[in-house]
Amino acid sequence: MKISVIVPVRNESKQIREVLEGLCRQDYPRDQYEVLVIDGMSDDGTAAIVEAMRAEYPQLELHPNPRKLSSAARNIGVRHARGEYVIVVDGHCTIADKQHLRKLERAFVTSGADTIGRPQPLVTCRPSGIQRCVSIARSSWLGHNPDSPVFSRRELFMSPQNVAVAYKRELFDEVGLFDESFDACEDVELNTRLARAGRTCWFTPDIAVGYTPRSSLAGLFYQMIRYGRGRCRLARRHPDSLTLPALVPVALLVWLAVGGLAAALSVWAAWAFAATMLVYATVVGMETLRLIASRFELGYVRVPAVFLTIHLGFGWGFLRELVRPR
Repeated sequence: MKISVIVPVRNESKQIREVLEGLCRQDYPRDQYEVLVIDGMSDDGTAAIVEAMRAEYPQLELHPNPRKLSSAARNIGVRHARGEYVIVVDGHCTIADKQHLRKLERAFVTSGADTIGRPQPLVTCRPSGIQRCVSIARSSWLGHNPDSPVFSRRELFMSPQNVAVAYKRELFDEVGLFDESFDACEDVELNTRLARAGRTCWFTPDIAVGYTPRSSLAGLFYQMIRYGRGRCRLARRHPDSLTLPALVPVALLVWLAVGGLAAALSVWAAWAFAATMLVYATVVGMETLRLIASRFELGYVRVPAVFLTIHLGFGWGFLRELVRPR
């Protein structure tokens, strides 16, 4: 068998059928790939949908994930994988290209790389207004780690750390599985180990997939808290992985608390606090105007609120993990 596709899910009943149909209708020999759905004990009917689809798609398998963690799901998938190549596809992804698996195999063969990375733009059919704002904000340097090329369209070799999603199966025997003390950034932690082992990554837009953005600011805030906690845990495990851009949202949140309190006690502190907040508002405002102008869309007026949600959510998650690690 050539390819094992791992799909970690939990409560994805609204989108799971579309995701799996995109994977199971690939222009690729059915006996040469498998789709392993790892379900985190969903209570919305996700497992029932997958079970019903198995009658039509023999390459589809369903496995339970009692721990409910994304890292645990990935490991269950790897342990059951029989393919030469292993790729992880999230339950929020959209696979529109029927040549996706052929292009994946071609990328491995022609590049000779140990891992493959891909862009993952935030797109969805009939997006709501807030989803469009989240999508455009997350594609901006102000809305995601600028050290990550996850929205790039260039094809090149790069470090696997922030981008690898597909692996030669043998790599897991060399560096181990995903760390199950993580429930976010477990992929970056594994990829960091691969980078340190000198393993290569070929980044190609040929296998780009769409990822559904969060549909509310509350959902986005919770997502960013998880990312913040994961990044803090990653920094604790691999201190050299911590970059300045990851600390900026943390510093912003600390300054909002400490600076706001100091401003109530001192005129000079009040001026300093006001000045820094003005700088932040100016940067956010200018980037929002740039995004609006680049797309000739006035509907992105909520982008500043999205930026603030991203920064505060990530900063809060990082600090929460720093003070009270799980």
